[in-house]
Amino acid sequence: MIPNTDRTVANRRSTPDWIGRSCGSVAYARLEIVTGLHPPKIELFDVAAMTNTDPKGFVRTVARYETTEFGLYMSRLVDGHPHIAHFRSWLLPEHGLRVGRWVPHPGQTLDHDVYIDVVDIEPGAVWRTTDLYLDVLVNDHKDLRVLDTDEILEAHTAGLLDRVTVQRAFERTFTVVDGIAAAGYDVEAWLGIPLTWDDGA
Repeated sequence: MIPNTDRTVANRRSTPDWIGRSCGSVAYARLEIVTGLHPPKIELFDVAAMTNTDPKGFVRTVARYETTEFGLYMSRLVDGHPHIAHFRSWLLPEHGLRVGRWVPHPGQTLDHDVYIDVVDIEPGAVWRTTDLYLDVLVNDHKDLRVLDTDEILEAHTAGLLDRVTVQRAFERTFTVVDGIAAAGYDVEAWLGIPLTWDDGA
C-alpha cells in the first residue's frame, strides 16, 4: 500500500476513517489508534469519474485508466510525497494482486522495482480492492522480500480476518514468491501478461 503522505486531495469524506470499512466499528477505530493495527484497507477506482479513493477517503484525480480483459491499469500523480512522483499499478483479479511500478522524483531511488499488494478485487463500474496486508517487493532480476506477515497474523488474532481469508492470502503469496523466483525475478515473465507502463509524465 502506498504510504499515505499523498496530499492531492479533491475531496474527503467528513466521517471518520473507520466508517465504510469492511470491519469498521468504533472498537476497531480505537484499536488502530492504540496499537496501529487496522482493518483491511478498502480502495476504490472509478473509471468513469477518473478518480481513485484511497483507504482514508481521499479522492484523487487519475491521469489514465485502461481496462483490459485481464485487469485495470491506473496511472496518477502523487503530490507531496518526498520520494514518489507518480503511481502506476495494475489490478489483476484472476491473480488477486495489485502490481505497481512507482516513479520516484528525480534524484531519488526506491528500494524496489515492483510493489505487489495481495488483495481481493471486485471489478465493476467502480473497482474495489480489499488489501490483505501481505506485500511482495521485487528487485528486477535480483531478489524479493515479503512484508507485513506480522500484521496479517495480528489482524487474525484481533478478529479482523477469518482463517479462510488468512489462508487464501498466504497461499497467494506463496504462489507469487515461488513463481517470480522461478522466473528469475521477472514479474512480467512470470505473469505471462502484456503489462504496459506509461512514462509517468
